[in-house]
Amino acid sequence: MAGNSSMRGGRSRKFKSEINVVPYIDVMLVLLIIFMAAAPMTNPGVINLPTAAKSALPPTEYIQISLKPDTTATISVNGGKNGSSAAEKVGGRSALLQKLRALHEADPELPVMISADKEIRYDDVIQVISEAKKLGINRVGLATKQ
Repeated sequence: MAGNSSMRGGRSRKFKSEINVVPYIDVMLVLLIIFMAAAPMTNPGVINLPTAAKSALPPTEYIQISLKPDTTATISVNGGKNGSSAAEKVGGRSALLQKLRALHEADPELPVMISADKEIRYDDVIQVISEAKKLGINRVGLATKQ
């Protein structure tokens, strides 16, 4: 029995092989609170749109297409050879494309300017731009407020 009480012989000390997780939990809770406080400060709904400046040399004559929310469109040639602009109201998308095709065949170098109402669907404007590109019109622009 006397040999068992000495530190030199007999049984050795058992070491605890556990990890103390309390400091890690404290750090994680602090990080969680920081992220919870910072999350409402970011507003993902706000989009910073670029501003459009005036072009250096706007075209003197162009085909203008005015799109309205009630699916009617007006197409005209502005600044033509005689300096006048005769607006023609077109009923639907197919009539607009036929008129645009006829104007493009008459003068293939005319650029197209699309002025769309604020209430119109974005998809309608993109479709008109896409159809104009398919016809072979290289210069298609959007009219904006100054």
